[in-house]
This record gives sequence, structure tokens and C-alpha cells, in this order.
Amino acid sequence: MTMDSAPARHTGPGGTGPGGSAFAPAPHRATRRSATAIHPPRGPRTDHVRSVLRPRRVRRRGRALPWLTADALATVLTAAALPGHATAAPGALPVVAALPLVLAVLHGRAGLYRPRLAPSALLELPAVAGRSAVLWCVAAAVLAAVDPGRPLGWSALLTAVCLQAVLVCAGRGLVNQLHRRAGLRRPASALVVGPGAGAGAVAAALHGRPEYGLRPVGLADTGPADADSGALPLLTTHEDIRRAVIQNSVRHAVFTRPPEADERTASLVRLFHDHGCRLWLADPAGTARMTGMRTPNPADHLWGYAVQPLLPRPARPVERSAKRVIDSALALLALLAAAPVMGLCALAVRLGDGPGVIFRQERVGLYGRPFTLLKFRTLRADAHESATRWTVAGDRRMSPVGSFLRKSSLDELPQLWNVVRGDMSLVGPRPERPFFVAKFSTVHPGYEARHRMPVGITGLAQVNGLRGDTSIEDRARFDNHYIDTWSLWQDLWILARTASSFFRFRLGGS
Repeated sequence: MTMDSAPARHTGPGGTGPGGSAFAPAPHRATRRSATAIHPPRGPRTDHVRSVLRPRRVRRRGRALPWLTADALATVLTAAALPGHATAAPGALPVVAALPLVLAVLHGRAGLYRPRLAPSALLELPAVAGRSAVLWCVAAAVLAAVDPGRPLGWSALLTAVCLQAVLVCAGRGLVNQLHRRAGLRRPASALVVGPGAGAGAVAAALHGRPEYGLRPVGLADTGPADADSGALPLLTTHEDIRRAVIQNSVRHAVFTRPPEADERTASLVRLFHDHGCRLWLADPAGTARMTGMRTPNPADHLWGYAVQPLLPRPARPVERSAKRVIDSALALLALLAAAPVMGLCALAVRLGDGPGVIFRQERVGLYGRPFTLLKFRTLRADAHESATRWTVAGDRRMSPVGSFLRKSSLDELPQLWNVVRGDMSLVGPRPERPFFVAKFSTVHPGYEARHRMPVGITGLAQVNGLRGDTSIEDRARFDNHYIDTWSLWQDLWILARTASSFFRFRLGGS
């Protein structure tokens, strides 16, 4: 099924740069590289590496609530201003009460509640007017069906559409003005992500135009090591960027090129998202188009640079709950079905290798929480499996029974109980020991992002042959791809592929 104890190929260097420095707005100052926070931390400083701790997610309750309130109020006022004979019918009240909800759906589909850096109610007027026309035409048709004797006339319909559009734009304009003033008073910390002069130009625009509500506190350099980005201090390693995000309470990340441009930039998207940051793409060349992203509003800009929000895939809590229910049910059924096989495995270990059938070891699970993983013991009774040493294929400490169990993956069967307990899932990134998690997180960018989802007995990396003496970097890339594209159907597909090869022997060990 899986492979946890084989030598790993370390394919990425790690390290940190020299000490940090304060942000200097003057354009003539030399670039400085920082390995710590750009500004003094707002709380007690923690310099130790938080490689597997749960990110401090920002709760963004009511992000679109002001605009929803303005739209609902405009709809209520429009309905109240219409001739009473049309909207005061006994069956008309539920229809009128549902209009704000219908308008919210229409505006949501049009992207009118998406975050923007430079919102403009007047530029939204065509979209608002079109949705207002749809809303009141539907309302007129429903009202006519409810009470045919008192339909909404053409003049009343035209009045409703025009009044609705005007009131919505007025309300949204007021909300935009309030947000701009709040941004001027309390600007949010932001990092600019990108290489070279393009990122420096975007940072300079943010610094010189405080009405956008973003205060640049540093530049995450994704270009060559000798790139010159002007006055901003540079954060050059994944760990430096993560530490700066935490210590400076960064809430926005502005990318200057599409995140899929390279693997390192893509890993930064996961880092910022896991820490609750809002992501933007400000393209200095005006040519970037995000594959798979929602279409941006063409009117949004950052001091002339085309800008759009990067909207990550929603968490889908209902499907995640369904995953947990399916895991528990299938694990219980598998335990019952595999009970005879597990009994034979336990008997073989006891007779062949002595007492101590079950092997327990600490592993790292969801959001860095440790748990005790269960397996059938595969090493001899007098052998000790270190928490800081890989067990290689053909290890002389492994008994013939243990070698058979590993090659057939039968040693993994006790982990079904970990699934029932909630420590693991059937499908997910394979858990590793804390020592190696800390080590790989500093060597391979994106490795710690694997802990965004429950660890599993099998995973996408394992069904693609990434077990044994294979690259840790490749495994992390497959695991993060699985998380980014997760679906229940993909879980079932991985389980089917795992089941088809469950009893196959692997020459390289397990």
C-alpha cells in the first residue's frame, strides 16, 4: 500500500539568509535581504521553526455583508415605492420577501461580491441594471401568476428597474467609500511576491497610494538570487516568508505573475492561503490570465496595473464531513473483513519473531498534531526502529515474516483502527515521523503544506509508484496536487487502484 521507511532522495537545498531590516520607503536605498520579520513582531517573538503547527487562520465573517445589506435595502425600498395595488396583494408578500435573496444570487453569479482593490459603483452600473431588469421581470411574472387581476404594469416595471439600479449603485458607492476610509486609517500588511523590477514597481504603487488600504512590508523574491528590487527588503527562502507572514500579521499577498509560473511560487500560494491571506494578481505587463481562475472584473486595477483576486478552491465542509463518514464506515467494514487475515499475521509475527506483535510509533497528522501509528512489527524482537533513521529495503534486522508483511503491505492493516479513531483517513498524504517532517519542511518548499488534510493509509503518490527509494520532493508535489484537486471521486479512484495492487509483492520492499 505505502512506503514509509526507505532512503529518501533529498532534491532541494535549504537555508536562511542574513539578518532582517526595517522597511524603508525611500526609492534610492539599497535592497536588503531579510531572514526574519520586516517589522517588529506585534506579539512575543518566536524564532523557532513552526514547520508543522496549525496556521493562524483569519476568520473573515461577513466579508460581503455590507454589500449584501446595501442590495437588500435597495430592493426593499424599491418595492415600497411601487404602487401598492401590485405589491400589497395577499400572495405578493412572500414574493417581495424573496427578492433580496434572488438579487444576492444574481449579483453573486456576476461576481459583484468578489474582493476588489479599486471598486467603483458607477462602473458596475451596467451589470447592476441588467440584474435589476431580470429581477423585476421575474417578479412581475410571479405576481401576475399569484394575482392575475393586479399585474405589475409596464410603467411600474420600468420604474422598479431604474429605481433599483440607482439605489443599488448609491448603496454600494457608500459602502466603497467607507471601506476606502477604513483602509486609510488602518491599512493591512501585505507582501509583494515576484521577481525583479516588476515586483518593486507594484510595491512602490502600493506604498505611494494608501487609498488601496495595503501597506507593503516586504518582498518575497521568486527570481534569481541577485535580483535587485529597489528599496524593499527581500525574503528569499520559504521559511523566511512564512515567519514574516506570522510575525507581521500579513493579510494580503500581491503576486506579480501567475502562481503556476513555477513550483516555488505555487507553494507560496498554499502558504498564504493556509495563513488566511487574501491573494491578488497584479500583472505589470497586463498579459497574465489565470488558468482555471474566475474571470476578473476588467475595471479593477492597482494604479493602472491590471489586478484580479486569486480565489482558491472552497473548503467544501459538507464533502469533508462526508469523507470522514465514509472513512469510518469503510474502515469498520474492512476491519471486520480483514480480521481473519490480521489474526494470521499476528500469529505469524508472534511465532516467528517473539512477543510484541503491534509496533507503535509517533507520526505527524493534520495541522501537525502528533498521533500514535499502529503497524504489525516487521523487525526482529531485538531490533529497534529509530525515530531518526530510515529503514532500508533488505534491512538485515527484518525477519522473513516481516519482509513478507512489508512486501504485501499487510503490516499496514492495523492502521484501519487509526482511521476509525480519526487519527487518519483512508486516502491522504502518508504520515511521517516528527524528525523527518521538520527536516523535509526546511529542505523541500511545500512539504509542510501536506498537513492541510488528514494523513492517509494510501495516497496519490503511492498509487503512482512513489514509494521506496523515491524523491521526497516528488511525493510532496503529488500530495499537494491531491489536496488542491481533492474530491470524493478521486478518493474512490485511489482506493480502487490501491485495492487492485494490495496483495502484489514489491521487489523494493514497502
